[in-house]
Amino acid sequence: MAPPPLLALRDGFVTFGGRPLFTGVTMQVGRGEKCCLVGRNGSGKSTLLRVLADEVHLDSGERFVQPGIRLSYLAQDPLIDAPTLADWVATGLPEAERDQRYRVEAMLAALKVDGGRTPGQLSGGEGRRAALARALVGEPDALLLDEPTNHLDLPAILWLEEQLTAFKGALVMISHDRAFLSAVSRQTLWLDRGTVRRNEGGFATFETWQDEVYAAEEAEQERMDKRLAAETHWLHRGVTARRKRNMGRLRALQSLRKERAEQIKVQGSVKLGFDSGETSGKLVIEAKEIGKAYGDRVIVKAFSTRIMRGDRVGLIGPNGAGKTTLLRLLTGDLAPDSGTVRLGTNLQAAYFDQRRAQLAPETTVWNTLTDGAGDTVNVRGTPRHVMSYLRDFLFEDRQAQSPVKSLSGGERNRLLLAKLLAKPSNLMILDEPTNDLDMDTLDLLQEMLADYDGTLLVVSHDRDFVDRLVTSVIAVEGDGRIAEFVGGYSDYMRQRPATAASPATPRPPSAPPRGERPKTAAKLSYKDQRELEDLPTRIDRLHQDLASLETELSDPTLYARSPDRFAKVTARLEEARHALQAAEERWLELEMKREELAGRG
Repeated sequence: MAPPPLLALRDGFVTFGGRPLFTGVTMQVGRGEKCCLVGRNGSGKSTLLRVLADEVHLDSGERFVQPGIRLSYLAQDPLIDAPTLADWVATGLPEAERDQRYRVEAMLAALKVDGGRTPGQLSGGEGRRAALARALVGEPDALLLDEPTNHLDLPAILWLEEQLTAFKGALVMISHDRAFLSAVSRQTLWLDRGTVRRNEGGFATFETWQDEVYAAEEAEQERMDKRLAAETHWLHRGVTARRKRNMGRLRALQSLRKERAEQIKVQGSVKLGFDSGETSGKLVIEAKEIGKAYGDRVIVKAFSTRIMRGDRVGLIGPNGAGKTTLLRLLTGDLAPDSGTVRLGTNLQAAYFDQRRAQLAPETTVWNTLTDGAGDTVNVRGTPRHVMSYLRDFLFEDRQAQSPVKSLSGGERNRLLLAKLLAKPSNLMILDEPTNDLDMDTLDLLQEMLADYDGTLLVVSHDRDFVDRLVTSVIAVEGDGRIAEFVGGYSDYMRQRPATAASPATPRPPSAPPRGERPKTAAKLSYKDQRELEDLPTRIDRLHQDLASLETELSDPTLYARSPDRFAKVTARLEEARHALQAAEERWLELEMKREELAGRG
C-alpha cells in the first residue's frame, strides 16, 4: 500500500512559449519514497520540479502539499544573495529556528564549506555544496533536488548518497549521474511527451522499463495498421540502435583497455624508455618523474606516464587535489618543478571548458557553428549543412536562429561539443563535459567520443561516464599521490585497495589452511565461457530476424491481405525483441564477470 502523499499534482497543465510543456500531469510522492525524475532535455523536468516547489504556478490543475510539512528545494542554478555563505545557509532553517547557528556550522563542516566566504569568491563546487547545505539544514519532510551532483567531486557525491539513502522523507531528484540515481532512487517518474509515467523501481530498472513501454506502443500502433508517430519512432529506434552500436563499442573499449594494460606494464619495466623508432605522432605525451609544488604544498610527486595516440585517459579525484594542475603539466601549459614532459608531434588540441567561455551569448546557434559564414559546417574535413549537423546534436530546427543565451545549460554544452567535434583535432581535453546533460545527450556524447579517432583526456566525477569511455584512469588523491590504473572507475575501485595494501617487500606465500585447496587463477566456468563465445553469433542472428520481420510488417497491405499472418509476424517480432534484449544483457553480464574474475586471478 502506497504511503499517503506529502506532495501531489492533479491534472497539471503548463504552457511555455505558447506550446504545452506538459498536460494532465497527475502524480504523488509519499514519505519514504525516493523518486528520480527523468526525461529528455527540454521535456520540462526542471519546470515540473519548480511546480512542486511552488516556484512556478500551474496554468490549470491542482497542487497539493500536506499541511505542516517542511519542503526544501535545490535549484539547478541557485542565486546566493547574502553577505556570507553561513548567512545564506541559515535561510534554509525555519523562521523560528534561525538562531540555531550551530546547525548551520555543523552542516557546512560536513560538506567542507567555509561559511565566511562571500558569494563572489566561490567555485562551482563550493556554490553547489553551500546550496546542498541550505537544502538539508532545515531537516525537511520533502526534498526536491535539481542536478545536486553538478560540480561536486566524488567524495562529496558519495557523502550525499549516504545522506539521501538514510533520508526518511519524500525525495524527488533530477540528475544526469546514472551511478548516483541507481544508488539512491527507489521509484522512477518519467516525463515523456508531456505526461508523467511512474515505475515502482529505481533508475537501475529504467532502461528495461523504457524499452517495454516503447515496444508496447509500437506493437499497439502496428496492430491498428497505422504509421508510427514520428517522435515515438525516433525515440524507440534511436534507443534500440544505440544499444546495438554500443555492443560493438564496448568490445572495442575492452580491446583498447588490454592494449593500455600492456603499455603500462612496459612502462614499469623499462622506466619509460623512449623508442626513437616510433612513428612520428604515435606518442602524444610522455611524462617522466614530474613534480610540482606551491610552497610547502606538494601537488604532483614523481609521476610518470606515457599516453599514446588513441588512448582515452580519465582524470579523477577530489576537488582541489590537483587534477587541473596535472592536466596543465601534461599538456605543456605549465612547466614542472622537476622531471620532464615530452609532447608528440603535430598535435592539434581541442579544449572543452566547463564554464563554456568559448560561446558568445549574443551569437545565434547557427553563426556559432558557421562562424557567420554561409550555411555549411566543415566537420573534420567534410562539409555538412548546419541544420543537418544541429539535428545530430538533438537541436530542433527552430533553435538555429536563437541566441546562445536563450539555451539551457545542457543545450549550451551540446552546442560547444558540436563546435569542438567539427574542428580537426587529434587531442581532445574535456573538463567536466557531463554537467547539465540529460541521459539521451550523455549517450550521444559517449557515441561520438567512442568514434573519435584521436586521444582523449577527460576530467569527470561521473563514474558511469568514466566507466563507459576510458581505457585508463589517473587517480589524483592529494598530497602529491597520483597513480594510473587500467580500465574505468569501477576497475580503479577494485584495484585500489590491493595496490594500497601491497607491502614494499613481497612476503613469501603462506600455506593454505588445512583442508583448503590453494586458489587457482579465477576464470569463467566451461559452460559460461562457451555461452559467451556463442552469444555474438546469436545476437547477429536475432538482428537479422528482426530486420526481416520489420520489413514484412512495413508492407501497408499485409493486414488487409492476411490478418492472421499480420498477427503471427507481430507476435514473432515481440518475441525476437525480448530475446535480443535478453541476449545482449546476458553477454554484458558474462563479459563483466569474466573481467572481474580475471582481475582476481
